[in-house]
Amino acid sequence: MDRSLISDADLRRGHARLVYRLVLWGLAAAFVVIFFFPLYWMVTGAVKTPVELAQPTPTLVPHSWHPGTYVDAWRKLEIGRFLLNTAFYALGGWLIQLVVDVAAAYALSKLRPRFGKLILGGMLASLMLPAAALLVPSYLTVADVPLLHLNLLNTPWALWLPGAANAFNIYVLKRFFDRIPDDLLDSASIDGAGRLRLLWHVILPLSRPVLAVVSIFAVVGAWKDFLWPLLVLQDPDKQTLSVALSRLSFTGYVTQNEMFAGLAIASIPMVVVFAVFQRSILSGLSAGALKG
Repeated sequence: MDRSLISDADLRRGHARLVYRLVLWGLAAAFVVIFFFPLYWMVTGAVKTPVELAQPTPTLVPHSWHPGTYVDAWRKLEIGRFLLNTAFYALGGWLIQLVVDVAAAYALSKLRPRFGKLILGGMLASLMLPAAALLVPSYLTVADVPLLHLNLLNTPWALWLPGAANAFNIYVLKRFFDRIPDDLLDSASIDGAGRLRLLWHVILPLSRPVLAVVSIFAVVGAWKDFLWPLLVLQDPDKQTLSVALSRLSFTGYVTQNEMFAGLAIASIPMVVVFAVFQRSILSGLSAGALKG
């Protein structure tokens, strides 16, 4: 039986069903326009001429189409090189974050250390802090690592280490690990499996759905991050794509339609990731929601 805000009895009265469907489809169309119009404006803005973009009255449909702008932007903005930089940072950050978060979640869920609940509470409390409030202490830390006195600026470690322990991912992983029966781990322990072997051969194979979700969140978060890479990657050759496009937009070196083309190209990888893995995202988020 379908559930909705309006009962079947109310829908059978007069034109209630027609009004309900019109309102439903109207809201759906409004959300589609709100979410997709910026993408449409970015993609079509790239094929317009700079003169058309500078007109005081914007045009929804380009008067003339110039798809070659994408090729010019790729070559002129060196998008290929910055895409490789961003992919390298995102994959490295994903690997380090996955190792640290899985280890922390496994320890809190199955090893149950002393003061584990207090540690988890402190991690979750950190989610209440605005990200901007952590910029200065994080920057000072990577500029002069305590005890080691290393300067990590303009290195990948300046991006990887601050994001290694993600409180939200640790909480999601812990909640999933809590659903794995302890009897299963006890049986493997009787057969001689140690704690690391339990994690590698029992916990991780059962946790593929939530690992996929955490992995996607880690890659997307690293890919779209702008402010932190802007602070720690001051060398133009080592910058991410978003930082490089922002820097080039103020130089006057590229036209406005070429910048639109560069932004459209930069958004393609994450759109593809969401389109391919959207089912994994939804199934992973709900994997630990029900007992069974």
